[in-house]
Amino acid sequence: MENLSNKIEKLKKQKDAVILAHYYVNDEVQAIADYVGDSYYLSKMAVSVPEKVIIFCGVTFMGESAKILSPEKTVIMPDLRADCPMAHMASAEKIEAVREKYDDLAVVCYINSTAEIKTHVDVCVTSSNAIKIIKALPEKNIYFVPDENLGKYIARQVPEKNFIFNDGFCHVHDEIMTDEVEDALAAHPNAKVLVHPECTLAVIDLADYVGSTSGIIEYATTSEAEEFIICTEIGIFYQLQQKNPNKKFYTVNSNQICPNMKRINLEKVWFALEKGINQIEIDEPTRLKAVKSLEKMLELSR
Repeated sequence: MENLSNKIEKLKKQKDAVILAHYYVNDEVQAIADYVGDSYYLSKMAVSVPEKVIIFCGVTFMGESAKILSPEKTVIMPDLRADCPMAHMASAEKIEAVREKYDDLAVVCYINSTAEIKTHVDVCVTSSNAIKIIKALPEKNIYFVPDENLGKYIARQVPEKNFIFNDGFCHVHDEIMTDEVEDALAAHPNAKVLVHPECTLAVIDLADYVGSTSGIIEYATTSEAEEFIICTEIGIFYQLQQKNPNKKFYTVNSNQICPNMKRINLEKVWFALEKGINQIEIDEPTRLKAVKSLEKMLELSR
């Protein structure tokens, strides 16, 4: 493993490459990444890093977003099969149908969506900036795609808007159940419950803190509590434990695993970088339409 990490480091220098990794990928990949973060952070880094080649260790929509924002850079995925099912749970046809039905409408798209869907929306958001952005929009009606759970959580925080929801979901978060959280609390009564807003409202109601992956890490790191029940994908445990070696973290079930994120390993990172394969390609007309929603997200997030 160490030898492979050294090979990757040498290749990065030879090919002017940088490795971006999401919190949900395997520990050894996070360990060799130059930047680790949530979707919003990685989108910003894709634009700002000087390297000409980006190795994006995450799922496909993340690589697409990087290519949309930085078309001059080569964006490589270690495994193109690492896809996000939720990203495909919105349709252009339904978006256009909702536009016809509602006046004064903004279509707000979670960044967990395909490049094609991004061409049909007004602005993208992430779980860390969605509330701020939606509050800043002048439109009264908000059609939120693709994640219904996140949309309903945001709607609670922005009651002045009228939300229309899509029926998409993240299976990892949607399958976290209230009885599992209650059982974990019974086993660890002093633990704080930290929940990602892609979970259901019933689970969110049990939380001490609700936030993005980066928000969960920050809360756990700054909190005086010593035990935490984590309601998101298990990959986040690597950073939690790195930053908080003396604190304890618990899952609520054995299914808090995204199999697509876990497709990424060091062998695939090395092979894709060496061969230059699995490049993200987006035609220019699609990119020019999609980039508007991402640029608006970055603008309204500042």
